[in-house]
Amino acid sequence: MHLVVCIKQVPDSAQIRVHPVTNTIMRQGVPTIINPHDLAALEEALKLCEAYGGEVTVVTMGPKMAEDALRKALTFGAHRAVLLTDRHFAGSDTLATSFALAQAIAEIGETFGTPDVVFTGKQTIDGDTAQVGPGIAKRLDLQQLTYVAKILSIDAASREITVERRAEGGSQILRTRLPCLVTMLDGADAIRRGRLDDALRAARTKVVKWSAADAGIAEPANCGLRGSPTVVKRVFAPTSREQKARQIDTTNKPLREVADGLIAAIFADQPALKHDLGFLGSTGQQGVPDVDRES
Repeated sequence: MHLVVCIKQVPDSAQIRVHPVTNTIMRQGVPTIINPHDLAALEEALKLCEAYGGEVTVVTMGPKMAEDALRKALTFGAHRAVLLTDRHFAGSDTLATSFALAQAIAEIGETFGTPDVVFTGKQTIDGDTAQVGPGIAKRLDLQQLTYVAKILSIDAASREITVERRAEGGSQILRTRLPCLVTMLDGADAIRRGRLDDALRAARTKVVKWSAADAGIAEPANCGLRGSPTVVKRVFAPTSREQKARQIDTTNKPLREVADGLIAAIFADQPALKHDLGFLGSTGQQGVPDVDRES
């Protein structure tokens, strides 16, 4: 099997600061890490490789420094790394990023063999859009399995994959044909500790570096700022509320009295909400709603 894992080098969110004047993220001096959700995808790909055989190729789009993230992935056991780097990619939004990565994955298929499964994390911690994975699937015409917690099985004969997908209120068991794209949730399996032989191999391995032309991108205008219809106007830290939370005493009070007191407190702070909802009390005047106790 050939498994391709898309990873991204992101700033450590625990140490991100926002510039007080420009309202932009201050990346200088902030350490970078592999997006944690992508590590979950990499671990799942490595497990499949161990179970069914094959190779794992990691790919990222970014500046030259993103090579560090690829080498880190190699120390975990990935077999090949591809860095997509070009000034044409600067400023890409999720639409332009999915286009460039889809083109690169198609070129990886031509060069190293068609991928059976393309993995991404469910989202990145710096953008939190969860759009790039599905965007890649759409452009490559792949079945997509999102928010996957676990790969249950792969049937090599019928070329089918069965996964457990997290959904609101529970989980789903889904099956589809290969090739497909999977976006992984983190937390199912922690990334393994790299072995010494993999670390030595990672130091010797040559990272494949592709420009836009190398990746088969004939129209660079579809990448970077020129290919990005969305623009981030500013990034800012939300200000803390001046008004402190109030605590309502519920000691030895019946549930109905507590509920009425809560509604009265909400309407006291939000008179416009009370008017918009049109609540009338039992006297016909505006006040706490007199709800039918049997309903």
